Amino acid sequence: MNSLLATAHPYIAQYGYGALFGVLFAESFGLPLPGETFLVAASLLAVQGQLNIWLVGLAAWVAAVLGDNVGYAIGRFGGRRLVVRLGISAARQEKAERFFARYGPEIVIVARFFPLLRQLNGITAGSAGMDWKRFMFYNALGGFLWVAAWSAGIYRFGHQAGQ
Repeated sequence: MNSLLATAHPYIAQYGYGALFGVLFAESFGLPLPGETFLVAASLLAVQGQLNIWLVGLAAWVAAVLGDNVGYAIGRFGGRRLVVRLGISAARQEKAERFFARYGPEIVIVARFFPLLRQLNGITAGSAGMDWKRFMFYNALGGFLWVAAWSAGIYRFGHQAGQ
């Protein structure tokens, strides 16, 4: 068990779905937290029968979608000024906005699978002016695919490895 997983495990074991939800929610709106690690730890605890894999998936998906929507609101209402204040140059932001205008839905889905992109996904979509309903649909889809890949994958692998 790597050190991040060993660090996440006690929090998930003690606080369960609440710890998973909190970390994934905060990571999804931009904080640098180990969301994927918490999802893996929760899925491993589900393999051991300490958590329910369906509730792990539901808590993770809802947290990811809601967190990204908070990030979207931060980007949408804080705008480019805020993004530049966070350390992203105006030139980079303009480049990201053009890229988002062209590939927005695909980015929202794929970004979920990469740590830094996952954290900036909602903020960038909001500051780029992506339509909220469109963002919400692709955000929910990307979150579902990401949660399903990690939780179901770990759960299935864990059961197969244990047999």
